[in-house]
Amino acid sequence: MVLSKKDHLVGLDIGSSCIKVAEIQISKKGKTLKKFGMRSVAPEAIVEGRIMDMEAVADTIRTLFKSQKIRGKKVAISTGGQSVVIKTINTAKVPEKDLQKAILAEAEQYIPYDIADVNIDYQILGESEFSSEQMNVLLVAVKKDLVAEYMDLTAMAGLNAAIIDVDTFALQNIYETLPGQNPEEITLLLDIGASKTSLNILRDNISMMMRDNGSGTLQVIEEISARFETDLVTAENILQAPVADAPDPQVMASILQDLSNIWCSEISEAVHTFLANTNDAGISKIVLSGGGSYIQGFADDLKTELEAEVVIIEPFGGLDLDEKKFSREFISRVGPQAPIALGLALRRVDDK
Repeated sequence: MVLSKKDHLVGLDIGSSCIKVAEIQISKKGKTLKKFGMRSVAPEAIVEGRIMDMEAVADTIRTLFKSQKIRGKKVAISTGGQSVVIKTINTAKVPEKDLQKAILAEAEQYIPYDIADVNIDYQILGESEFSSEQMNVLLVAVKKDLVAEYMDLTAMAGLNAAIIDVDTFALQNIYETLPGQNPEEITLLLDIGASKTSLNILRDNISMMMRDNGSGTLQVIEEISARFETDLVTAENILQAPVADAPDPQVMASILQDLSNIWCSEISEAVHTFLANTNDAGISKIVLSGGGSYIQGFADDLKTELEAEVVIIEPFGGLDLDEKKFSREFISRVGPQAPIALGLALRRVDDK
């Protein structure tokens, strides 16, 4: 089935350091990438997922759409971080007519905000492994003021946010399209952005655990800025260059190693907490995405820490590409930062 213009959505990933946009055409022949582009956001225009400079971010979005010649106005966007709570809960089985009320009552004890201040959604994951009278439910709560903020932003940019997703779900959405996956193995999708790290542990393409923490590449940039006594923009340029080109390569290598150790420790703690509550021996594979995947030595450190295969995501793997429009060098370079925009571009207007 070909998506009609009415169903068509543009994927818009509003990251703290970079905005990405994607268009995918879906037909009987498959999924074809039509547009993909990205543009940096002014420093501190977005902080921990909150929009600090609405006009500057809206202008960046408008400029990106214009540069990519994207005419569609309906977009799918996503968010994450501290204003989003994702939790797998265990609750008693109840008749379908009573389900929403029961889940909302259960949700209150897991959400650190007034229940009136959040939008709540949920998905039934199946019967509990501990009791046939219980079921596992994936609970998602997003602060209403955050939703309103992103709706205002897209409207200011001249767009219509038809769907507001969660970053972690969008990443899983594109991951499931990739060839050569083994759904039965336990896989950790790990996205390290500018201001947060998202963890999603999958088995049979079902999320067993989702979590966000406050680590991200901004930590590295701030440390580089402090150690080399420079501004954040220069510090980011230093991070993106080879370590050998840093003002002091030895100091730079030390900064990266220290941050890698911190990230690995935080991720390991989350994974082992999950494993302690299951009968699983360990994670089989870790799939890295986000700007943090570029950090020298991090993938190797993570492999050692969790004794698992570690790969960098290749999110374009399940899409048809025109190599005249998208060179292999471009696809390889932007790949780790593209998954969320691509996952959002797969959404359609009537999706739940």
